[in-house]
Amino acid sequence: METVSREEFLICAISRLLCTPDICHVAVGAASPIPGAAALLAQATDNPQLRVSIIHGDTNNPFTDGGRELFDCAGQGRIDAFFLGGVQIDGAANINLVGLGKYPETTRRFPGSFGSAYMYFTVPNVFLFAHEHSARVLVPRVDFISAPGSSPDDVARKGGPKYLVSNLAIMEFDRAKKLFRLLSVAPGHSVEEVVEKTGFEIEIAPDVSTTSEPEVEQLELLKRKVAPSLARTYPAFTLRVFGINA
Repeated sequence: METVSREEFLICAISRLLCTPDICHVAVGAASPIPGAAALLAQATDNPQLRVSIIHGDTNNPFTDGGRELFDCAGQGRIDAFFLGGVQIDGAANINLVGLGKYPETTRRFPGSFGSAYMYFTVPNVFLFAHEHSARVLVPRVDFISAPGSSPDDVARKGGPKYLVSNLAIMEFDRAKKLFRLLSVAPGHSVEEVVEKTGFEIEIAPDVSTTSEPEVEQLELLKRKVAPSLARTYPAFTLRVFGINA
């Protein structure tokens, strides 16, 4: 098999997680080319009934009124999966999109929370995505909670975290225990490395596996069908990763 890029590896890994009967509509926020490509790949992989809404550009964007329609759709229970990231993510699946340091005296500021908390409460399968698996991103406790990973028992909440996917590992969030469980580790890496680079305690599944390499068919679909469709939405990304112009 030809050399697989980090982006291609992550796209294929996330795509496999989306190929499940309880996920019929995936929504992807702005500036999320890897999750967007993964959702389109899942749709192209013998899963044509999967609906993919990418809230960026117009190629795969069904909404005409921006976030308002997205939030209405989520509130009505018509979105099954969504992606969230953060400058910090902690072991309770809280995410920080505001800044570093004790609020309001933050040392660095970031774009902000926007509708992350709302989507976290309303979408049943939220995928947390970390570009960098390190103790500075995966921290013991976030400096600011933009969106909480769990809520008290008397709070009505149907949404919440399902997986945390990074360049090193795939973890599943146990909502009852309020912790992450390590499911698989990227090829060439070890459980010990993942534990060392994770700033919070995790549970180790008894059958931790190696995250599957992309299949030849996946890569062919990704380059032949998905990348050209994504090019108008994320032209810089598709040019860099796939050499495809919009």
